[in-house]
Amino acid sequence: MAKRILIPLDRSSASEAVLPLIGDAARGAGATVRLLHIAPVPDTVEREYGRGAADSDRVMERATAEGESYLEGASASLQGIPVERVVRFGDPAREILVEAEAWGADLIAVTATPASPFGRLVRRGGVADRVTRGAAAPVLLYRPRRDRRRTGLS
Repeated sequence: MAKRILIPLDRSSASEAVLPLIGDAARGAGATVRLLHIAPVPDTVEREYGRGAADSDRVMERATAEGESYLEGASASLQGIPVERVVRFGDPAREILVEAEAWGADLIAVTATPASPFGRLVRRGGVADRVTRGAAAPVLLYRPRRDRRRTGLS
């Protein structure tokens, strides 16, 4: 069983759907979970008198703090499990692969649903496809059941 599980989250409840499943598995295996949020690199703010870099640094600091706060809340369902939280900036697939390699992840767990930005994951060339093809570790692609009440299906 995996001892180091990487879970990328994108601020959507859909991406968080994998947390209970991984939480149960991690508790049983004594695993550590690393939650990863990837924020876009902020555009450099050009201002007179060279203030662009300082403004950009503040924007990144704010985005980092917001990402950490989000991951703190998302980790609430993982009580009793060692949880690490990391915020990175850049291309999601690339950053997931870099983080998985650097941390030595045994498993990468992502959620794919049509309602989520990760819903594009399963299409060829999407984030999950690129992660699956590039990862040294196994990738768990989780598709939660659709809520039939919301979709009108019975």
